[in-house]
Amino acid sequence: MKNITKHFGLKIFLFLLTIFLVASCNKEKIAPKKKLAIVFYNVENLFDLENEPGKNDGEFTPGGSKKWTQERLDKKLEDISRVLSSVNETELPEIIGLCEVENRQVLESLINTKSLSEGNYQIIHYESPDYRGIDNALIYRPDEFKVISSQPIRIRFPEDPDYVTRDILYVKGKTLNRETFHFFVNHWPSRIGGEQETEPKRMHVASILKEKIDSVSHADKNPKIIILGDMNDEPANKSLLNTLGAKDPHLEPNAVLQNLMFKIDNQIFGSYNFRGNWNMLDNIVVSKNLLDKKGFRCAEKQGYVFHQEWMEFKNRNGEMSPNRTYGGSNYYGGISDHFPVYFKLER
Repeated sequence: MKNITKHFGLKIFLFLLTIFLVASCNKEKIAPKKKLAIVFYNVENLFDLENEPGKNDGEFTPGGSKKWTQERLDKKLEDISRVLSSVNETELPEIIGLCEVENRQVLESLINTKSLSEGNYQIIHYESPDYRGIDNALIYRPDEFKVISSQPIRIRFPEDPDYVTRDILYVKGKTLNRETFHFFVNHWPSRIGGEQETEPKRMHVASILKEKIDSVSHADKNPKIIILGDMNDEPANKSLLNTLGAKDPHLEPNAVLQNLMFKIDNQIFGSYNFRGNWNMLDNIVVSKNLLDKKGFRCAEKQGYVFHQEWMEFKNRNGEMSPNRTYGGSNYYGGISDHFPVYFKLER
C-alpha cells in the first residue's frame, strides 16, 4: 500500500512539475521585451546616383568627380547594413539614428538589404535645407516601437541668414510596454573653417535643441529623452556641456541630461579620427530618468563605440582609424569615416 501511495504521489509531482515547466515556457514566449539596442551612425555621404536640382550633389554621380557608380553604391549599402546588423549580438537593433543620407530612396535601399530586411524597418525622414542635400533620419522596428509623431526642427541663424544646416529630427513614440520616448537626431555644423571660429554655430544649434527639450518637459512630466547625433563637438565642449547641459553621469548624476560618451572620451578614444587624433564627435545624451531603476534604463550608464577589424584602416605605423569611403576624390572603398555609437536599455 505504501508503494502504491508513493508511486501515486510521484506521478502527481511529475504532473505538477510538467504543468509548471509548460507554463514557464509559455510565459517566456509572451514575456515583454526586456532590452532595446539604440544606435547612431554617420554613414558618410550616402548618396544616390542622380544629380538632383537644388542640391550640390553632382560629384556623387557616375560623371562627377567621385565617379559614383551603382556598384560603389551597392557595396556601401551592403557594408553599412553589415555594420548595423553586427552591433547587437542577439538581434537587429530596434532603433537607429542616421546622418549624411541624401533621401528616402537610399534609406529604402538600405533597409531592404539582406542583412536588415528581417527587421522590417520603417523610416522617418524629412528633406533638410543643407546645400549638399544630406539629412538626418531614424529607422525603427515597428514590432518594438510605435511612432506617435515626428517633425523636423529647422535651424536658422539670425546673424547669418544665408547659412543653412541640417534640421534636427524629432520623433515621439512608444515601446511595447507603453513607455513614451522622445528622440532627437542631430548633425550639427562642421568644424570646417576652424573649431573655435565655428563653435558659435554649434552652440546656437544646441540652444535650439535645449528650447525644444524644455518645451517637451513642460508638456510631458518627466519625459524620457534620447539625443543622438554627430555634433561635431566632444562631450566637454561648450555646446554640449554648457549650452545643452549634458553632464558626465559619473560626476554629476543629478543633472537633467547625461552624456553617455564621457567615459569612452576620457579613455582617449572616439568615433572619428582626425590626423591621428581621436574625437568623440558622435554623442548619446539621455535624460537622467533613464539611469534610474524604473522601466527601461541604461544600467551601465555609458555608451559604446562599435568597431571591428573589417571596419578599420591601419596606416604604415599600424595606427587605426575608421575605413572611409573617400578621401577627397580618391575612392578607398571603406564604409564610413565614423564609427557608430550605441547603448542599450533594459528593464
